[in-house]
Amino acid sequence: MSRSFGGWAPYVPVAARRRKAEREVEKLRKRGAVVSPVKIEGRQIARTFWGKAWCDNLEGYRDYENRLPRGRTYVRNGSVVDLQIAPREVTAMVSGSKIYKVKVSIGELAKARWKTLCADCSGGIDSLVELLQGRFSKGVMERICRQDTGLFPRPSEISFTCSCLDYASMCKHVAAALYGVGVRLDESPELLFRLRAVDETELLSDLGRALPDTRTTRDMKQTLVGDDLAELFGLDMEDRKLSAP
Repeated sequence: MSRSFGGWAPYVPVAARRRKAEREVEKLRKRGAVVSPVKIEGRQIARTFWGKAWCDNLEGYRDYENRLPRGRTYVRNGSVVDLQIAPREVTAMVSGSKIYKVKVSIGELAKARWKTLCADCSGGIDSLVELLQGRFSKGVMERICRQDTGLFPRPSEISFTCSCLDYASMCKHVAAALYGVGVRLDESPELLFRLRAVDETELLSDLGRALPDTRTTRDMKQTLVGDDLAELFGLDMEDRKLSAP
């Protein structure tokens, strides 16, 4: 709970927070801002492999266990007005007694750790589609999600600020933003690799061996990525080329 001048900030009911969030989104959009609120249907925060894995990782650290429950409530109530994911950074606006600004910084993934992860997963992922949909072997899954040595950031790699006056190490607004990342990964799992500032296709290093030797490694990677994205999003890449101006 955050303090205001002269005492505790007044409690704001869920419905009032939601209306405030909707008004704030509308004002920002009228100003031309690109706003991306976090929306959840029902009680379940994450539904897919990557979203669940992100949330499970957060909840696996004792550093956060006392602060996360209020964050879950806030993200379920639609209080995350805006959430943006960039390389090594998450920014958000969260509606509480007022609109608070949150910034989460993620430390750089050590090159040796990423190289080892790619080597350990080599040959265990058949395509980019399989990777993004979380459809791979249990061994690869456990390796990517392993605390401390996997792809997800550990508490020592996460720092955050919030414009609220909560004196706790992690306020509910930051916790809501962190859960919001899990929701985003449900929709766009490639954002995890963007957040960690790594190239997900490097996990597919063995795929080039199955293709003809007449093409370069660069050509083969580009072909695989294009075909996989076509399958993932149901696009007819050839038709799109023909219809391009």
